[in-house]
Amino acid sequence: MKDLPQTTANVGKFQHSHVTANGESRAVVALSHPETLWFNTGTLCNIECTNCYILSSPSNDALVYLNSDEVRNYLDQVDLRNWPIKEIGFTGGEPFMNPQMIDMARAALQRGYRVLILTNAMQPMMRKTVQTGLRQLICDFPGKLELRVSLDHFSAEFHDAERGVGSFQKTVQGMHWLQENGFTLAVAGRGQWGKSDADCRSGYAALFAEQGFDIDANNPSQTVLFPEMDETVEVPEITTACWGILGKSPKDVMCSSSRMVVKRKGASEPTVVACTLLPYTPEFDLGPSLQDAEQDIALNHPHCAKFCVLGGASCSA
Repeated sequence: MKDLPQTTANVGKFQHSHVTANGESRAVVALSHPETLWFNTGTLCNIECTNCYILSSPSNDALVYLNSDEVRNYLDQVDLRNWPIKEIGFTGGEPFMNPQMIDMARAALQRGYRVLILTNAMQPMMRKTVQTGLRQLICDFPGKLELRVSLDHFSAEFHDAERGVGSFQKTVQGMHWLQENGFTLAVAGRGQWGKSDADCRSGYAALFAEQGFDIDANNPSQTVLFPEMDETVEVPEITTACWGILGKSPKDVMCSSSRMVVKRKGASEPTVVACTLLPYTPEFDLGPSLQDAEQDIALNHPHCAKFCVLGGASCSA
């Protein structure tokens, strides 16, 4: 796996796939009900955030652009494997940096899937050619396309601290364009800033009311609040006994229901990874096909504990 940051947190933990630091059996999750297949469209982004888990930036092309033929190939594999997929998700980077984003979304929509695109709703999405393509998609596939906009905080001050001065206003402008053109709109924020979940949702509710956005701040599928993914924070390892202790099931964890396709720089073909949060960690690289991706996943990373099991978060709707 990827080397964890040099810190006193988690010393000795997350070293072995199937055994914890205390010698207990590490929790393992099966792909029991595949519902979402994610495509990382590439790590290039128009901005560089302070705490981007995937290190997206205007110069990071560690994950290169996918193309429409590659997406169609995996959609064919979904049919072949008889996966009960309900949703196709596109993430980045900024997906609208990819020149084939509209075509890739259309390929998924033509198969009858719901499509979710994660975006910062800034300049790449606001290009005229992209706007025209998006409007055509919702005309051709009404009710099937959702855009989830990254809005780290409900105030410009804190959002801009993460994403750069002026980014809040540009994102809000993009959200207005989406709503005015009839798109289904959701928001992804960060559940941090020393506030409770209720306080965060109250802040988003006030913003949505002020801006006239048709988004329910108290609906977790419309306003998704992600826990901060800090690998330097001490977290417990998840053992097989934790399911009973926590009153949870392996089926509650994101890797029981989703996989993500990425294409690494210099690679001849894409590969499938276990989790949208761990695209760079070799242990979670499962192989080039969906058949390869059906293997069980050992929860051998701090994100598995903090984000998924204890945080209860999921990238899907």
